[in-house]
Amino acid sequence: MEPKLQRENSTRDLEAQIRAALDRHWQASASGDVDTEHEIYAEDSICDYPQSGERILGPANLKALRSHHPGKPSGFKIKRIVGSGNVWVTEYTIEYKGQSAFTVSIMEFRDDAKVVHETQYFTDPFEAPAWRKQWVVSV
Repeated sequence: MEPKLQRENSTRDLEAQIRAALDRHWQASASGDVDTEHEIYAEDSICDYPQSGERILGPANLKALRSHHPGKPSGFKIKRIVGSGNVWVTEYTIEYKGQSAFTVSIMEFRDDAKVVHETQYFTDPFEAPAWRKQWVVSV
């Protein structure tokens, strides 16, 4: 097999492994299976919350943080997952106490399909300003 074709096959295989790992991760997260949810992370992984200036070191700390959240999520909905190679983005909403939090997760993977770096952004919904109405449609 030619080297270029081997690389392409290897990349497709890795992407399939990553996508399967992401599907398991998000399903586990939605169902409250914290053990399976955190299998995706490498032991030396980090997770950044830029809006609060926090960095969580390692899957054990991330699992503990999520397990002790005082307002445990009551719902979870994936809007889309996109990515290629070692970088994947998930756009989703989390329901906390009857309110939606729009969330983006950017995950960077090693070649063993384990996350080494995740960055998560969270935002609350807001009313669209009237001045934009002529250029937009509601979704």
